[in-house]
Amino acid sequence: MGRYLIICLLGLCLINPSHAQGDLMQKKDSLNKIYVGTYTKKEGHVDGKGLGIYLLDQNSDTGHLTFVCTAAELINPSFVKAGKMGKYVYAVSELGPADANSGFVYSFEIQDDGSLKNIGKLSTGGLAPCHIALDRSGKFAFVSNYLGGIVMVYKVTSNGSLIKSQELKLENSGSAHAHSVKVSGDNRYAYIADLGNNMVWIYNFNNMNGTLEPHRQKFIKLKDGAGPRHISFSRNGSFVYTVNELNSTVSAFRVKNDGSLEHLNDISTLPESYRHSNSAADIHIHPSGKYLYTSNRGHDSIAIFEINQDSGELSHVDYVPVAGKTPRNFAISPYGKYLYAASQDTGNITTYKINENTGKLKPQEPVFQIKTPVCLEFVK
Repeated sequence: MGRYLIICLLGLCLINPSHAQGDLMQKKDSLNKIYVGTYTKKEGHVDGKGLGIYLLDQNSDTGHLTFVCTAAELINPSFVKAGKMGKYVYAVSELGPADANSGFVYSFEIQDDGSLKNIGKLSTGGLAPCHIALDRSGKFAFVSNYLGGIVMVYKVTSNGSLIKSQELKLENSGSAHAHSVKVSGDNRYAYIADLGNNMVWIYNFNNMNGTLEPHRQKFIKLKDGAGPRHISFSRNGSFVYTVNELNSTVSAFRVKNDGSLEHLNDISTLPESYRHSNSAADIHIHPSGKYLYTSNRGHDSIAIFEINQDSGELSHVDYVPVAGKTPRNFAISPYGKYLYAASQDTGNITTYKINENTGKLKPQEPVFQIKTPVCLEFVK
């Protein structure tokens, strides 16, 4: 029976080889690459068991995940960022005072099989680097160091490697915890979420030479005890949102023409009935621009909000549990069909299908097992 099936399949290919090739190409084209950053060793806040950066394939039709390989081995690649054109990947090595004098940022070239070839390694100028961002052109990269108040700016060279452009030291650097950088849609302003000083720093960005200069507003202070962690812009660029780790809220701001920010309101990432400890983590807006999502560590859920397209204000839609503990990071697939939540402490990824009419999430089976996932990055 097995030999008969093989002969029949060969016959079909010979009868219509272009049709068979088309089927294979369709299967290949329906796959998206996801690089998964991990913790690889025990730290104060995590028992890292990963090997480095993993590569998964995502079936864009079904949402199903498949393990491909360990793409690169390095210590604590806790944040991974894909470069423009899908040729390069950048990753921090989150090292603390007991490990080295600074953390590092690695540049990788994506190989044909999806593995990553190391093409560069630079100091981040500070310790515990935790985030990488690109400007809108993809020509400059920003790395935030959680310790030391240092934000580094790098130029992306033609071969994908990085060259230091600027080392920026935040004011009150002793208490600063720079957690992320986000660049405005017009590529003229950069916003730095400083969890330690409880503010968002505002900078003018020179997108020709890759340098930051203080904006006239300089910063905007958040409500006491908020702790801004990550930043997301509305689709039209008129509003910006911070997810606040310490008090589990999202703060909404209006973006003025000169890049300054006006605070609008705050909204909790938790149900009113929840009374236990929690720290909010990640934030992303659906490609449609209609819905905003955040992750909760403690409540172990994804919170869903609807964005008022006129006022920018948020309203609660739903809270969906993850199949694990400590969803530090999550990602929305290209075109917004699926959401994937990485549970750091239980070593798994929950898949959800997104209802594009309501923003709600429907959990999909199976839950994908992988060691200490803390960052999910699609390569487009």
